[in-house]
Amino acid sequence: MNEKLNDTDGMNQNPEYPEVKSLRQLIDIATGVTTLKDTPQEDSGLAEKLPYPFLALVGQPDLKLALLLSLINPSIGGVLLVGPRGTGKTTAVRSLIDLLPIIERSACYYGCTPEDIQSGGMDAVCPDCAKKYAEGLPLTKKDKARLVELPLNSTIDDVLGGVDDRAKFSQEFRIKRGLLAQADQNILYIDEVNLLNREIIDSILDASAQGNFTVRRGPVSATYRSRFTLIGSMNPEEGILRPQIMDRFGLRILVRGLSNPSDRLEVYRRVSSYQKNPNSLITRYSKDTTMAGREIQAARDMLPSVVISDKVAQVGIRLIQKLGIDSLRAEVTLFEASRAYAAADSRKEVKKEDLCRIAPMALRLRKSDFITGYFQNQKIEEELISRKIIPLKAGKS
Repeated sequence: MNEKLNDTDGMNQNPEYPEVKSLRQLIDIATGVTTLKDTPQEDSGLAEKLPYPFLALVGQPDLKLALLLSLINPSIGGVLLVGPRGTGKTTAVRSLIDLLPIIERSACYYGCTPEDIQSGGMDAVCPDCAKKYAEGLPLTKKDKARLVELPLNSTIDDVLGGVDDRAKFSQEFRIKRGLLAQADQNILYIDEVNLLNREIIDSILDASAQGNFTVRRGPVSATYRSRFTLIGSMNPEEGILRPQIMDRFGLRILVRGLSNPSDRLEVYRRVSSYQKNPNSLITRYSKDTTMAGREIQAARDMLPSVVISDKVAQVGIRLIQKLGIDSLRAEVTLFEASRAYAAADSRKEVKKEDLCRIAPMALRLRKSDFITGYFQNQKIEEELISRKIIPLKAGKS
């Protein structure tokens, strides 16, 4: 229970695992399995691209922890991975596919949910769903969350939605769902987010903040939900990220290359095994992947009952104030990520130690030197104005 994700002592331990008591311990143990050197690997001959096992990732404890916490608690605000090319950022995100949780998804074409009726009455859903609700039938179904990737060359119609070309044959004018509508309740991944078209990234941020968006094309319009977890990755060598975009990401992870030679050798062995026969490596981790998925689901179920006391919360607030961070999103990310961290450890109360573990990834890259300098200059002007006002109050010209 007390093992940390950055422990690497188990790099060469036997594949037979001890009893696993938490999600954190499972990740520690499973990612310490060493690939067998002398086992011959045959080419599988498969053209299908299978995801690399998350539990086969070596090192990078903060990266793995941040991604897992984002699956447990979408309220964290997503994750931004910052680092040079070739450090496994994209591989890590895509490897989440087998760990994605089960969610309640609308069974209706129009996306009707019981929450719509609770907030807007029966008129807020389509006639078919209103009838189902009255008859006590479910409006949602259990479905696995999905990973939706946004290609760098996407157009605004690809993202928001455009005119459905198939409707021309039926002489109807209707809108085709875009990637944002498909990302609802899923993971939206943007690789090289710093290079994305400005209009597109602004649309994504607006939709994420509002939880829904409206597409208008000619005489018709459609409104879609957009409740997704945003994950982005970038190489700072290729350009910076605008501050208003950076502020929307909850956890910020600096992804560096592995410094331990044995870790780098182990990465080579596992990647080589995966390239020759992906199914073989996936099978090695299948049991633990299934167990990790169950632990993530259990942590999500526990999350609503996890609390953070005022005493612990004040510790976090004082830290944020000492760092001179203005954005209130800092508290939201720090506290929500700490709640998810406690849930991952099967605890219902956040400890000060949880805040200390989460703080670097939640608070880095939030302080703005420009804003600090701007307010310093403004303070000088405010003091000058105040000095001129004092004589006026005293009746002096």
